[in-house]
Amino acid sequence: MALSLEEMSDRFEIQDMLYHYADIIDRQAAEELSDIFTADAHIDYSAFGGTIGDLPSTIAFLKEALPAFSATQHLNANIQITVSGDTGTGRVMCFNPMAMPLGDETQVFMLGLWYVDTYRRTDTGWRISSRKEEKSWVFNVPDFMVL
Repeated sequence: MALSLEEMSDRFEIQDMLYHYADIIDRQAAEELSDIFTADAHIDYSAFGGTIGDLPSTIAFLKEALPAFSATQHLNANIQITVSGDTGTGRVMCFNPMAMPLGDETQVFMLGLWYVDTYRRTDTGWRISSRKEEKSWVFNVPDFMVL
C-alpha cells in the first residue's frame, strides 16, 4: 500500500516529536513536555513504578525523579505509527540505560520498554494525547562492569 505525501509528512512529524521527547527526558527538562503532550494528555508511567496522571502531575513527578540519575539515554526504535486524519496511534520500542550514583559507586540499570501512544494533530502540530509504558525487561549492570 502506497502512502500519500500527507501521511508520510505526518509520520515524520510524529517521529520527530518522539525523538524530541527522548531528548527532553535525557536533558531533564520536564517543563518542555508541554511541547510534546496535549493539555489533556493521560500519561501512565506505572510499569516502572512511576505515576499515572495528567501532564502537570507527570511534569512534577519527573522534576522530582529524574535528578536521581546522573545519565540517561532513551533510544527509540521500531517505531510503528498509524495515522487516520487528525489522530494516530503508535508503538515505540525504547532502550534506556540509566546511571544512578550510589555513594562512591554508580549503578547502571538497563530498561527495555514499549511506549503505547495516541496522537492528535493540534494547531501547533502533532502531540501525544496518551502514553502508556509497557515493561519488556530490566537488567542491572554489576559495578565491576561499569567503566
